[in-house]
Amino acid sequence: MKYKWLLLFLISVMLTPMTAYAHEHRPIEKLDSISDEALQMIKFQRYDDGKKLLNYFSEQFTDISNKEHPFTMDERRIITVSHDEALEAAASSNMEYEERVQRLTKFRLVVDAIATSHQPLWTEMENQIMRAFQEAREAASTGDSAHFHSNFNTFMSLYNVIYPSMKIDVSAENIQRIDARINLIDEYRSEVVNNVKNLQELEGLESDLKNLFDNMDEDEADPSLWWVIISTGSIIILTLSYVGWRKYQGEKEIRKNRSRVHKD
Repeated sequence: MKYKWLLLFLISVMLTPMTAYAHEHRPIEKLDSISDEALQMIKFQRYDDGKKLLNYFSEQFTDISNKEHPFTMDERRIITVSHDEALEAAASSNMEYEERVQRLTKFRLVVDAIATSHQPLWTEMENQIMRAFQEAREAASTGDSAHFHSNFNTFMSLYNVIYPSMKIDVSAENIQRIDARINLIDEYRSEVVNNVKNLQELEGLESDLKNLFDNMDEDEADPSLWWVIISTGSIIILTLSYVGWRKYQGEKEIRKNRSRVHKD
């Protein structure tokens, strides 16, 4: 019995630090929360509150960067640029509501992309982006120039919202390939309708976009969570093995004692 209680105590001690690690809040998660609150304030047209939160974000970001250096140079640059755009939106006296929300959304997605190691928020815009693009492609194939331009503009607007976040999660090679296709189509958009070569370029871009989102969907659980799962599983296996061994030893001892009694 004493071995059982000792074993339970050891398991609880070993699990405690892992549980704490799994629920530990990193500084970036605080920034992530502030960026989300700022976006909500702008959505509710509480621009002064949104501005205050963005200023608070800047203070916390500077403090964390100076103390812990958790960001790469690219991440710092992308956060700074998107934050400046968001702050301008919150402080503006005449910017359209849609533009304000778009800028705050872009900023929010950037911070989330850095804070999240799997399934970042920007991937949730896949349906909107792909729908706008597919409608543009269909309009081009049927010769509907007006609808092509309208839907392609919508696609470009949505793509620009997730673009800074993509630069955090997606390889530069993949982004450059998509950018090259988009720039080519945009430059010659007046010639896209009913042009076989340009229609093929649209199809190629659609394939690249699908691959982009599909590859992000393949990301699995947070590595820290897998560490907890694997470690816990190992402890359980070791525990069962130890209990089985103790039981075997106990039964072996009982058989030995019985054999002695019979001999006597």
